[in-house]
This record gives sequence, C-alpha cells and structure tokens, in this order.
Amino acid sequence: MVKKDITDRAEELRQQINYHNYRYHVLNSPVISDYEFDVLLRELQALENEHPEIITPDSPTQRVGGQPAERFERVPHPAPILSLANAYDADEVRAWFERITKLDDRVARTDFSVEPKLDGLTVVLHYEDGIFTMGSTRGDGEYGEDITSNLKTVRSLPLRIPISESDIEVPRRLVVRGEAIILRNAFEEMNKRLEQAGERTYVNPRNAASGALRQLDSRLTAARPISLLCYAIIEGEDSQPSRQSEIIEYLKKMGFPVPEETHQCEDLERAISVGDEIARRRDKLPYEADGVVIKINDLELAADLGFVGKDPRGAIAYKFPAEVVTTVLQDIGVNVGRTGVITPYAILEPVEVGGVTVSQATLHNFDFIEEKDIRIGDRVLLKRAGEVIPYVIGPVVEARKGDEQPYTLPQRCPSCGEPLEQLAGEVAVYCVNATCPAQLVRNVEHFASRGAMDIEGLGIRIARQLVEAGLISDVADLYQLTEDDLLTLEGFAEKKADNLLQAIATTRERSLSRLINALGIRGVGVTVAAELARRFQNMEALQAATQEELEGIEGIGPNIAAAIVDWMGQLSNRELIKKLQSAGVWPTEGEGIRVAPGIFSGMTFVLTGKLPSLTRGEAKALIEQHGGRVSGSVSRRTSYVVAGESAGSKLDRALAFGVPVLNETSLLSLIERKET
Repeated sequence: MVKKDITDRAEELRQQINYHNYRYHVLNSPVISDYEFDVLLRELQALENEHPEIITPDSPTQRVGGQPAERFERVPHPAPILSLANAYDADEVRAWFERITKLDDRVARTDFSVEPKLDGLTVVLHYEDGIFTMGSTRGDGEYGEDITSNLKTVRSLPLRIPISESDIEVPRRLVVRGEAIILRNAFEEMNKRLEQAGERTYVNPRNAASGALRQLDSRLTAARPISLLCYAIIEGEDSQPSRQSEIIEYLKKMGFPVPEETHQCEDLERAISVGDEIARRRDKLPYEADGVVIKINDLELAADLGFVGKDPRGAIAYKFPAEVVTTVLQDIGVNVGRTGVITPYAILEPVEVGGVTVSQATLHNFDFIEEKDIRIGDRVLLKRAGEVIPYVIGPVVEARKGDEQPYTLPQRCPSCGEPLEQLAGEVAVYCVNATCPAQLVRNVEHFASRGAMDIEGLGIRIARQLVEAGLISDVADLYQLTEDDLLTLEGFAEKKADNLLQAIATTRERSLSRLINALGIRGVGVTVAAELARRFQNMEALQAATQEELEGIEGIGPNIAAAIVDWMGQLSNRELIKKLQSAGVWPTEGEGIRVAPGIFSGMTFVLTGKLPSLTRGEAKALIEQHGGRVSGSVSRRTSYVVAGESAGSKLDRALAFGVPVLNETSLLSLIERKET
C-alpha cells in the first residue's frame, strides 16, 4: 500500500500543476517560470511511474496522449446540441427580434448577451463531481463522437474543477459546451514548423483543429496547439445562474477558458452596434470568428421561446460581412444545367477568402459579364456571400495591362454541339436538346423523382451509373433496360436489378400530369403540368398546341408558352416522345389528372418547411386540385398553415394570428374527411 505522504504529495503536485497550467494557458498570466513548472511536472511523473496505482483521471500527466484507438464511439448528448439561425445584416436581426416579440411580450423588455461566433469545432464536456470524464464532438446534435483522450491533451481544458484558488461549489454533474480552436498566432507558427519539416500545411485554423481532434492517435492531437473556449451549460444543477452573462462568469470562476469578447447589452440596437464594432476589427481578434451570437440574456425566457426546427428562437448568429479579395481571372468556363441553362463560371488563380481557398466562382450570367466588361486575364474582385458561395463582383479596371481578352458568348452547347438559344426578354441562354449528355444525368434524376414518374430506387447515383455505362441515351431508354444490363453495374445483384426494373415498369401507368412534369420542360413544374393535362388530355394534343393556345391557360405566360412550343418543336424531343409511346408510356384522356370537387373552395393555405413525403409543388397542386388557393404569406384571413420540418417565420406568424396549423398527415386527413 502506498504511504499517505506519497499520495498527499502527488495530490498537492496535481493541484499546483493544474493551477499553473490554468494561469499559463487560460489567463495568459504565469506566476512561475517554465523551468519551475517542468520541475513540478517531472516530480509528479516520477511518483506516478514508481506508483502507477496513484494515477488519477485528472492528473496533468494524462494529457500526453495514449495508444491509438480503433474508432470513435458514438455517444448521446444529454440534450440536443443545436445550431443557430443566421442573419447577414442588421435588418435580419431586427426581423428576428420582431418575430419573437410577437410570441412573448417579455422579449421587448429583455437585455442581450453578445459573444463571438467562434469558428472551430464544437465540443461537449462532461464532469462528474468536478472531474472531467468524457468529451465528444457535436455530431448530428443528438449523438457525437467520444474524443475524450484527444481532449485531455488540450492544455486549457480543466481536468478538474474548480481551480485551487476558487471557492465555488462544484455541481455534482456538469455538461459544458465549448469550441476547440487554434489561435491565429499559434496557427501561423504551426504552419511554419510543418512547412520547414516538409509536411502538409493547413488552410485555416478550423480545419487544423477539427482534424487534430478527430485523430485516432491522441499523441498526434497532443502535437497541435489546440485551445478551448467555453460559453454554455448544457446540463447542471438547479443552482446554476439564470442569465447568460452570469453563465460566462460562472464558467470562468470554475476555471474554464471563456471568450474575452463578451458584452451585456441593454437593448437590441446596442447589441447590433457591438456586433458591427467587433466585425470592423475581426482580423485583430486572437481567433477566427465568422460573426457574433446575440442571445437573450434571460435563460428562462430563451427556453420558453422554444425552437424553429432545430434552431433555438432565443439566439441568432449575426454573421460578419463577407470578405472581399482580388485575384486573376484565368478563364471562363460554362456549365450545362438540367433544364439546359448555360451558366458561366470563373476559373481563378487560387486565392484564400474567408479561410477557404477558392479557384472557381460564379459569374451569374452572360449579361453580367457583358455589363461589367469582365475580360479573361482581368484582376477581379471576389466575394463570399454569406461566407459560403464565392462570386465575382467585377474587374479591377485600373490593374489592366492591355492584354486582357473580351469574352465571346458560345454559339453551341459545349456538351452536345447543338445551337444555343436565348428567348427574347430573357437573360438565360439554353441548350434545348433533351438528349444532351451534360443534361442527361440530371434529366434522368428529375424524370424519376417523386413529383414526376416516381421511380423508387432511382436516384442520381444510379442515374450517373446508367449514363456513364452507356446504357441509356435518354429517359425513354429506361424502359428498355434488362437485368443483364443492370448486373454489369457496380452494386447490383439480381434482387436489386429486379426491384429497379419493376419500379420502372409500374410507371407506365402514371398520369399525364406526371409525364409532362417529368419531361423537364423549362418552367413546367407540378402545377403547370396539371393545367396542361386538364386542357389537352393527351400528349398528341399538347404537341400540336400553339403559343396562343398555351398563353390562354391561367398561370402560363409568354415565356413558359414559348419554352413549351420550342421544346416540342425540337426533332430530338419529338423522337423522345415517340420512344416513350413505343415503350407504353402514353397516358391519355381518362388517365390524366382527376379533379376532385372543390372541397377547399374559398380557402387559403400557406406552406412552410419540408414535408415528410410531399414536395412543396405536390402539396400546392393537391390543395389547388381541391379548390384551394396557396399563398406565400400568412395573414389573419389565412385558412390553414401547412408546416413541415424547419418551418420558419410563417409558422411563427400563424401562431401569433391564431391560424390553424396542419402537418402533412392532418392535411391528408382533412381531405379524406371533406371528401366523404
């Protein structure tokens, strides 16, 4: 048995080392030299090496990393680890405030906590009786990956709380949310060392921190300068503070590192002002941040407001303005979309913007290139909208050297070689060849989608396999596929092949409305397809329709009418329709759309969020088929709001106005009840 004086000395050393570690890595205010710290650590290591049975989970010696793990275990979170809704300007923040004020009048009198929106890896830290017992990633919000061994290597993470100088009472159980980051200066130094050693460097601190914490070998994690900042309590005792600003102080007293850039603001306008001020000096922050988080300070009120989808209503991320950089436009490429739209994109000299290396960006459309006089070889301004989609703002004319080349609009499709078309009054340029290879994969995906022919099991991956294997040259070829064809594809066995062939075969009985939608004619979706099926009742009549006839149908304007006539006039498209007819895909009058009595006559519906099985277009068509009208905004005169997953402000407005809310199941039940 180990003598008491040895165990007492080991415990004393642990407390001293944890305290000095806290002062060095959290407070940046050491009171002893590195040499004196090393003396204490070596003494503890010697005692534990001689008496392994005295090693404790919170010992500083356990930070060095252990043997590699085979994989990370998935672990449940005690409560959902939620994301936040984003606002990209002050007006969107004010709109958020107005929405939640309508739900609870206490919001109008609340104050706010403003904190940096740290750009790192979210971690969840578990403590039992003050001892760090487990840490995990955020994962999907419900389950994360157990990275306890890796987190123990993070010097700023307290292995025991509170620190020795604090007299705060430790909760029996505490779960804290934080962000693992690498500070800017540490990141630059790390990349220099890696470059000198001939190793791969990292693009930004977030990727470096995330990659390091997800190493199966925690010794590799220990070699990275990861820091930690904590800002929320997920689970704790009832005695914990009831205000967010007090939570930050509470965590700090226990020894957790917290963001220094936190502010308590008496009203929303002050919170917005603080966010704008932090944005102006974002590059001077010691860490990467892509915005600030504005939180209702009263945690009880924030909890009472609930959630919209997976976003808590009591907080919003106020994102910093997108960063703008310049780089050289090396060339202009073009993409061919599913409906044949030809869109240009910029091929750039790689440049880092907002922590991401960008080599391609959108150029919007060909008119934009002409209006801005963008030339190949120009130095251009590049922006990331909402920190996500990079796009070219325009050229830096002053930087021109004289050898820049004006861009010439292509006359033929780069994929199939067919002439391109541009309808009068439209910006977009189109390839109208339905058999164009570049469009084919997306055409097949659309043809098989739920709102179209609904071919179960045929998604974009299998569509790509079929096209790349040369098994189909248009959607009609789907009906000529054989089991032998499918068995040549990776991942196919007899049962899977038979299931797909059966799913394809059953679509010969689909309605005319579905077939028209499935053809992918520009501007023709579920609703327009239903109107066309009602009016013409068979494909032959639709093929013969004139532009004037089409424009006479409610909801079809000159552009859609012209697109239909143009599509039907293409020889390749007429051949496609013939092939479908030969394959038995030829719904006629009596098989078309069936119009139910107007059970929703006089009613107005609003759709919001993602429904479990119906697309937005299908739900709209269903309501309209039963005499209802679908509106884009909620008013006191709205009859019903149909809400799905991630329903937004329309749901808030419905609740505020007392408008009845339906989910998909209750909508379908309502139709059944009214029809009987």
